[in-house]
Amino acid sequence: MPRVVNAVVTKKRRKRLLKRAQGYFGNKSRLFRYAREEIRHADVFAYRDRKREKTVMRKLWIIRINAACRELNIPYCRFINAVKQLKIDLDRRALSELAIHDPEAFKAIVAKAKTVLN
Repeated sequence: MPRVVNAVVTKKRRKRLLKRAQGYFGNKSRLFRYAREEIRHADVFAYRDRKREKTVMRKLWIIRINAACRELNIPYCRFINAVKQLKIDLDRRALSELAIHDPEAFKAIVAKAKTVLN
């Protein structure tokens, strides 16, 4: 009786992996052995960076809010404190979007915040 081989499934698995590795440099896009290792690294980086992106975006929102607040002569930390005291339920993302796309609304929020601080 001949030995059992599963060449069809093996070839399919390798083709699927090499398809994911298209565009990688050198052997990493052509040879199964190197492509498998590179895809494993890529998956690790993708997982890590999905978590990291949330931190990076929050930092960006804070920088934008801070810049908009400084133009209106109020420090970021005091502004955020006043917004919390006023119980304004806007997160940093929404505040940064307001600062960019609707400066008048942001000025109104800052004006309210200044009344709390004085």
